[in-house]
Amino acid sequence: MPESIIDRSDIDALRAQFQAKLADARDDRSLKSLTDEFLGRKSGSVTGLMKNLAALPPEGKREYGQLVNTLKAEIEAALEEKRAALASSRPPAGAVDVTLPGRELPVGRVHPLMRVRQQVEDIFMRMGYEVLEGPEVEEDYYNFEALNMPPDHPARDMQDTLYLTTPIVGGTWGAHRGLALGGAPPEAQVRAATLLRTHTSAMQIRYMKTFPPPVRIIVPGRVYRKDDLDLSHTPMFQQFEGLVVGEGVTLADLKGTFEAMLHELFGDVKVRLRPSFFPYTEPSAEVDISCQSCGGSGCSTCKQTGWLEILGSGMVHPAVFEAVGYDPDTITGFAFGMGLERVAMLKYGIDDIRLFYENDIRFLEQFPI
Repeated sequence: MPESIIDRSDIDALRAQFQAKLADARDDRSLKSLTDEFLGRKSGSVTGLMKNLAALPPEGKREYGQLVNTLKAEIEAALEEKRAALASSRPPAGAVDVTLPGRELPVGRVHPLMRVRQQVEDIFMRMGYEVLEGPEVEEDYYNFEALNMPPDHPARDMQDTLYLTTPIVGGTWGAHRGLALGGAPPEAQVRAATLLRTHTSAMQIRYMKTFPPPVRIIVPGRVYRKDDLDLSHTPMFQQFEGLVVGEGVTLADLKGTFEAMLHELFGDVKVRLRPSFFPYTEPSAEVDISCQSCGGSGCSTCKQTGWLEILGSGMVHPAVFEAVGYDPDTITGFAFGMGLERVAMLKYGIDDIRLFYENDIRFLEQFPI
């Protein structure tokens, strides 16, 4: 056989280059890039080899052309084989990779104020209390006058602010109690609401005007006061108030109730009563708990006193009993009120009341499910 006069080095080099790049190809995009690089009609590497034919002698053109065509066929076959292999390893459309870890689903949290409210309600229901809710728009009589705060009483100054331009007439409080009252709804309805309630004490008046003693109720809900929004104040906040009325109810019952409730809420804390004044109780007392931050030794949280104010309370004033038709000579009772935000701030170490109402998921996620 005559010796070939064709230099095959450029063809062999191009074959080796293609095989190396083909081994690195991992997807259809890289295969498309290889096809364009080696088999492109204008700038493909194999097409470029065909341009070398013009410089070859006539007896070498045929052999060189056959070698180039063989290389082109090899490249086309290799690309098709690689393309088929990629297609066979690709999961079908819509397939699920069952080996992947599951996606964590977002889980909601109970709002810290609702958590505290539920805990307080559970504590008092176990004590035999009834949980009531009432209207947030109120009449002056139930919100102030029946609670021993006539129009000229100075105790109104901090609360007598949020009035409605047009009174809201009508109300349905206690309609569900019709069967217990002989088929008629309670008499103590909202006749003409003129203000946003400043406390839930109005429901104590409505309840006592509707039912005889004994009484054992708590009333949670939203209340409104014209306070500036800052670290410790907000124009709308959550409050719960309680009322116990019956024969022989004493201040000792009041303190025992608070100790049981506060120990359940805050753990092993000390409880003390300080003399105070509220127009609807006499005597009146502020209730403090020992500071949990310092154990009562004094710190910045308790302003070096060792105590934290938690709620207001007292024995129901005889004038309140007279306003609802109870005989103050035969019955006694105690009442108390506490802000849920105050409890939550002390319980969870929160220093800004505004966080409760900003709906920031970063804040809410810090509480357990």
